Amino acid sequence: MKEVHVLCLGAGVQSTTVYLLDDLHLDYAVFADTQEEPAAVYRHLDWLERLGRTPILRRTVGKLGNDLIAATNSRGKGINGGGRFASIPAFTAFSEGEPIGIVKRQCTKEYKIEIIQKTIRREILGLLPGRPVPKDVLVHQHYGISFDERSRASRIYERYIGLRSWRPHFPLLDRTWTRSDCLKFLETRVPHEVPKSACVFCPFHRDSEWRRLKETDSEGWARAVEIDSGLRRPGAAVNRKLYQKLYLHKSCRPLAEIDFENRQTGFDFGIGLENECEGGCGV
Repeated sequence: MKEVHVLCLGAGVQSTTVYLLDDLHLDYAVFADTQEEPAAVYRHLDWLERLGRTPILRRTVGKLGNDLIAATNSRGKGINGGGRFASIPAFTAFSEGEPIGIVKRQCTKEYKIEIIQKTIRREILGLLPGRPVPKDVLVHQHYGISFDERSRASRIYERYIGLRSWRPHFPLLDRTWTRSDCLKFLETRVPHEVPKSACVFCPFHRDSEWRRLKETDSEGWARAVEIDSGLRRPGAAVNRKLYQKLYLHKSCRPLAEIDFENRQTGFDFGIGLENECEGGCGV
């Protein structure tokens, strides 16, 4: 039987750790690029490629922020054509500062999970569209989920129920490694701080992450502010037929007006990427 081992690479702390494990024999690593990651993630990805280890396949279906504001999805279709668009989990409010809900998230599935699956099927296995994986082929997909975020693995397992030719693996869970263990592992192996992987405008950011983006990545921060304001721009396709306004920050206030330096809420405000259960972001 032919067996293929593929890492779902986010280029953050956990998936970088898995990529650098010497006892894990990977055939490929696939980085699904939303084209909206912080600059540090792309610099780190360049560094990983220069190591000459497991081949890294960078693949993308488009620039997520542009598709979001235009209200289209990864296939170029959207509400202008009577369809839907790939939404992010933005927060909703009738009045500024009074959050009432959160939008259904489709971005991880369309801009990460599906592109990784397509890359494996079309490029690594050489399958034509719609063709099943041969019975003599087994695909092992590896995820960088650490032990302190192990609840995320259950949702990933669910996607593989009934799939004869696919197996999910969690090397960090097998080792009971937490994110702190990963950081210790990386200390002597990576000559720079390994960044956190997520779109610059991800609504799951905590206040500390927004503050870090603002202080260390001026282009990324500007992009986040651009997307945040674009969500509420009059006439924008993304908010058409919506009675509520959309915001990136959980407080439902304009991102550019929030003073992250002096926000003293007693806790790190926000949802946090550890609650992203599909295993495509924050690893």
